[in-house]
Formats: sequence, structure tokens, C-alpha cells
Amino acid sequence: MSPNISVLIITYNRPEDTLALLESLKAQEKLNNYAGEILLLNNASTVAYNKVEEFIEANPEMQIEYIPSKENLGVAKGRNFLIQKAKCPYLLVVDDDIEFPDTNALQVLSQLFSKKQYVENNTAIITLDIFYYENKERQRSAFPHKKYDKYVGKNWFLTSTFSGGANIIKKEVFEKVGYFPEDFFYGMEEYDLSYRIIGAGYTLAYDNSVKVYHKESPLGRVPTKEKLAMMWYNKSVVAWKYLPNRYFYSTALMWTFEYLRKTKFDVVGAIRNLKKIRKIPKLEPKNKINQAALNYLKTVEARLFY
Repeated sequence: MSPNISVLIITYNRPEDTLALLESLKAQEKLNNYAGEILLLNNASTVAYNKVEEFIEANPEMQIEYIPSKENLGVAKGRNFLIQKAKCPYLLVVDDDIEFPDTNALQVLSQLFSKKQYVENNTAIITLDIFYYENKERQRSAFPHKKYDKYVGKNWFLTSTFSGGANIIKKEVFEKVGYFPEDFFYGMEEYDLSYRIIGAGYTLAYDNSVKVYHKESPLGRVPTKEKLAMMWYNKSVVAWKYLPNRYFYSTALMWTFEYLRKTKFDVVGAIRNLKKIRKIPKLEPKNKINQAALNYLKTVEARLFY
């Protein structure tokens, strides 16, 4: 069997974590049987990556293509760049602070889309089983369903979105629905892509066959006011473009409260962002998903109101 996975990694100012990830990949059993290439984009880091570069030079058999960028492309644009370079039919997208505790992870991933439930449901993206590296507890923020208690015990399920930190995607979907929205510099780009994929007749899933450890702190990464505002604005854009209008208005309203809560009542910032959000209907064309896609979202119990 020819290798069918391209591993895609974007890194920024995490040389130690990136090196650990590459070492984790090197430890995979018969890596070259499953991974046809490893594409590593350095997103204009401001710290040295000497040890990473030395590792790549010392391990040519891993087929790592190291791509230093002169500008920070952001997450969405960076992913699009790598997706278009990738040669294999399945794209394993992982953050630079991920590690694989099991040495057969790539072997399992190479066959994941062949499972009966994913063939029958035309599944395009599968989120992996993500745990904190520090305490080995499940990372709830990376679990691809808002009804956590109901779904956490399942081996697999269909869902409405995916975790950007560790997932595997069929490359063909990008040729059919387009790429990540590049005007989303930070936050919610997964939702935008998810709705387009669902609208094209695919499904998304979670599967616990492959565990990964994520070096994000269990306390989480506290976003700045600017990043919270971007997330709020982008989620409102997604709701306006793809969902019935009532979900746009409920999203804008509920995220107002969320922004105020997390910023300890930054009223000035909230008003500024609401003024931008009011302009979304004039700036963004509607691309509402069809009824079948909306029914799917309701069937998998997606949270649509915010």
C-alpha cells in the first residue's frame, strides 16, 4: 500500500515542542508506509529553530519539507498553503505542541476512513482523541461537541465541527468546497469550513482510535480582548453566511455577554465590535446551507444559537 497521509504542521515560536513532535513521528512504526511527507511551515517565528533544522537534516528518510515563511500567514492562510502543497489523499493536521503516545497511530489513521460508519456517512473530517500532556486528562475545549457529558463516553459519533488541533481530512473536500477563509486571521475558521463541507453532503466525526497529547495548559490559553473580539465577529459572520437569520442575531447577542464576561466588562470594546457586526449583512453574501444540511446539524445536536 502506498503512503496515503500528508502530515501538516504550522509552528510559531515553539522549537522545543516542534522537535518533540517530530521525534514522536519518528517513533511511529513503519512511518514511511503511511506518511508520504511531513510539511512543516515556520510561520515567521522570532526565535531560533536550529535544533529542529538539525533534526530534519539528520533524518532525511522522514521526508520532512521545512518551509520558513517571511511573514506570519495566520492559521487559516498557513493551512491553505500547506493543503495546496500536500500530495496525499489524507491530511493529518496537528498543532506543533502535539505528541503521539502510541507508536501505531499513523497506521491506524491510514485506515480510519475505511471504517464502515465513515464510508456509509461520507465522512470528510475526523477529530482525534485529544488529552492534555501535563495531566493526561481529556481536553474538554478540544472535544468536538458542546454536549460533552452526553457524548464523551462514545467511541465515535457524527458531529458538526472539528478540532483544529488534531484531525485528519480528506484532501478532496477542499477541491469541492474551497479552503479555510483567509480573512479569519484568528478563530472560528473551523466552523466556516465545517458548514461548507456539510452543505456539500459530507459529514464530520470524532473517533477515539488515536490518542494525542496536547501541551496546552489545563488552565487554557486566555485570549486577549482583540482575539475574543475576532472570535465573536467571525462566529457572527459564519452564522450570517450559512444559517437562517435568527441564528445570526442570537450569536451576536450571546457573544456580547460572553465578551463582556471574559473581559471584565470592556463596554467600549463591546460597542466597537457590535458596530462592526451590524455591518456584516451588508458586507457578507448569504450562502445558506440547504435543508438537508440544516437537518443534519439538528440531528447531531449542533449548538446553533451561539
